[in-house]
Amino acid sequence: MGLIQLENMEFYAYHGHYKEERIVGNHFLVDVNVESDCTPASVSDDLKDALNYQVIYMLVKEQMQIKSNLLEHLCGRIIHAITDRFPEAGKITVKVSKINPPLGGKVEKVSVMMSSDDDRK
Repeated sequence: MGLIQLENMEFYAYHGHYKEERIVGNHFLVDVNVESDCTPASVSDDLKDALNYQVIYMLVKEQMQIKSNLLEHLCGRIIHAITDRFPEAGKITVKVSKINPPLGGKVEKVSVMMSSDDDRK
């Protein structure tokens, strides 16, 4: 089993509980880890035998464009989108971080991390 990681994908999006957050927007970072059998691709050197991480990026980008009130909801949608496109994938872990969240004080970021194991409960 291998691990494909997409790290620190940056997006400007409109997620948040408060109406203002969904109007003004904020900067977000997204990390995705997908367990996958990388052996076929390691032998063939052919993209058709690999889990295409460009497709994963596009799935994340698509989900980031859909407003959510909660980061938990956004993480769940990203996991579902990847699972739907790559049913052969193993465990999927998604971390979404909101940079400088409006909490009334100086906070670098707030993050939610979920995995497909959590989603299957």
